[in-house]
Amino acid sequence: MRILQLTYLISLLLICTSSFAQSSKQQQLEEERQRLRNEIEQMKQLRKDNKLKERSVLDEVEAINAQISTRQNLIKITNQQANLLTREINTNFKKIDVYRKELKVLREDYARMIKKSYKSNSHQSRIMFLLSSSDFAQAYKRLQYMKQYNEHRKEQAIRIESNTQELQKLNSDLSTQKEDKQTLIAENREAQQKLQEEKKEQKVLMASIRRKQGTYTKQIKQKEKQASAIDKAIEKLIREAIAKANKKAGKKVTKKGSATTFALTAEAKVLADNFTSNKGKLPWPVGTGRITKRFGRQPHPTLPNIQINSSGVEIETKAGEKARAIFEGEVIAIQKLKGASRLVQIRHGNFITTYYNIENISVKEGQKVTTKQAIGQVRTNPTTGRAIMKFLIYQNAKRLNPQTWIYRM
Repeated sequence: MRILQLTYLISLLLICTSSFAQSSKQQQLEEERQRLRNEIEQMKQLRKDNKLKERSVLDEVEAINAQISTRQNLIKITNQQANLLTREINTNFKKIDVYRKELKVLREDYARMIKKSYKSNSHQSRIMFLLSSSDFAQAYKRLQYMKQYNEHRKEQAIRIESNTQELQKLNSDLSTQKEDKQTLIAENREAQQKLQEEKKEQKVLMASIRRKQGTYTKQIKQKEKQASAIDKAIEKLIREAIAKANKKAGKKVTKKGSATTFALTAEAKVLADNFTSNKGKLPWPVGTGRITKRFGRQPHPTLPNIQINSSGVEIETKAGEKARAIFEGEVIAIQKLKGASRLVQIRHGNFITTYYNIENISVKEGQKVTTKQAIGQVRTNPTTGRAIMKFLIYQNAKRLNPQTWIYRM
């Protein structure tokens, strides 16, 4: 009997361990699914807000491409959730089978104890059992046996009640899991339908682009030239900021604008170390938004035969969205670049973050700022209706990939 119960316990422990791992994975998938759903809703809202604006076909294709990619990820995650639920349902079936078998054994054992107890239930029988002992030691042992027997019977009754309740809960969980799985399947069916609609729209837009590919290629190259000029202006500001800081710290600079490394004070070094220790965990420079251009060289999202380069990331957000500092530091520059918008630069030890295309700036040079503090508002282009901020991170004069520093970028 004891060996059988131990076997059931080991089986249940193995099943429960597997169930816990599956439950943890399910929670991670659900969080990712909700994030993707929110991202799609943001994209849809941005596209809806911009419908009345004079947006280029390239912008439209870029937006629909991003939406298609995100929806494909959503479908993939939802499929993983449905498959995991199937495994959880199978696991619960196994747990139910183990509980039922153990419950059957417990009830049979309990019934035998009740029957045996009934046959020797009289007060006189128990007294005679004790009095028939050969000595006091044997009488004491018999008394202990009777006590243990009664306790064991009570334990059996409690275990039967506990297992019965657990069985009822498992059956209830099973019913909920089956409903959740059907909901996921229905959502995926709907997502697949929307994906097909978006692909049709994408096909129409791409046909329009192919008819005027030469014109669009010229436009892209012109934008790349403008972006390169802005990058050079930003890098010049960074070198000047390094030279200015080093002069203040008493370090000689041989040539104006030639400094590439900050001379750190003890306080600045602590700030830089704290910034470094938060790599991959830093908050986004806007409350809500999506990446429209990633860091580094890459194929153009619409015309893959053209290569483009990005010194930072471009984030599209809703009109009126606040730009915010990703870490504590000091505002070292607020500039309006020639032929471009305004930027804010914040120093964090030997790191500099740049927030470009900002208006209604709410900080000033020399001001200390805290993490997530609003520094201004992302400017909305009056022609396209798009609010896009360019965000860059430098360590000294070295350009870094913001996607490796910002949480889930």
